[in-house]
Amino acid sequence: MIQKFEFEKLSLDGAYLIKPFYAPDERGGFVKDYNIDTFRANGIDHELKEVFYTISKKGVIRALHFQLVRQQPKLVRCISGHVYDVIVDLRPESPSFGQWQGFDLTGDNRLSLYIPAYFGHGYLVLEDSVVSYKCGEVFYGEGDSGIMYNDAQIGIDWPFEKIGGIENLIISDKDKCLMSLEEYKQIISEKQG
Repeated sequence: MIQKFEFEKLSLDGAYLIKPFYAPDERGGFVKDYNIDTFRANGIDHELKEVFYTISKKGVIRALHFQLVRQQPKLVRCISGHVYDVIVDLRPESPSFGQWQGFDLTGDNRLSLYIPAYFGHGYLVLEDSVVSYKCGEVFYGEGDSGIMYNDAQIGIDWPFEKIGGIENLIISDKDKCLMSLEEYKQIISEKQG
């Protein structure tokens, strides 16, 4: 049975959980996870500027990334495997500032997340996985930044038990040195001041 695009607005304004177009047949199936006209018709103005993939082992955490300049809205989908994907609203004037939501993205459920500008994004890899990113801005190394995955103010409830405990966490040196939400607030305040 053909599954048409479905767009679910999330409680963090501007973010969406998306079921892509999917047409299975005796050969397997066809997935279309992005169409500029369909997205615009559903209130998402997302024009692609860069597409890339991450390949990650079970236990890897990639969090909570964003660009301080040249914001990078993203459409993220797990192509194969299973990740617990988290978004955090980092818009200072937003009523949901600092709030997070988490989602199970898998190769089987084919769900995508649309992550707007000024959001933090990360995920915990629960099975070896490939994740695609369809970005509305190119990567800008000078603006690359992030907040620690375990920031106490945000309080994300990561499912570490699904990787056999936090002792099995694989984290890059870069991600061990990310800022706190409090430090982010100070940077934003200085930019606005």
